Amino acid sequence: MDTRTRRRYRRIAHHLSPVVAIGASDVTDAVVNEANRALTDHELIKVKVHDESRQARAQAIEILATRCNALIVQKIGKTAVLYRANPDANPKLSNLSRFA
Repeated sequence: MDTRTRRRYRRIAHHLSPVVAIGASDVTDAVVNEANRALTDHELIKVKVHDESRQARAQAIEILATRCNALIVQKIGKTAVLYRANPDANPKLSNLSRFA
């Protein structure tokens, strides 16, 4: 992903609310399923990680991105932005179409 695209995605994601939360039980199958559903619908999502350890948060985000085949656009504190393209995305649901 080039710098211009990454910057555009960060700008769009700034106004989004987190749609997936990772708790103390780490990245479970339920979290992965919900993230996959959200990525299919919205393409660009925010994820909130509720862990105090910086290393554990980074690891949880990496695991979730890998299991969902998504790209990490940005990581700031306890929040991350993930992107996965959907060529058949509904324009009314896709954050890329709605906020472009």
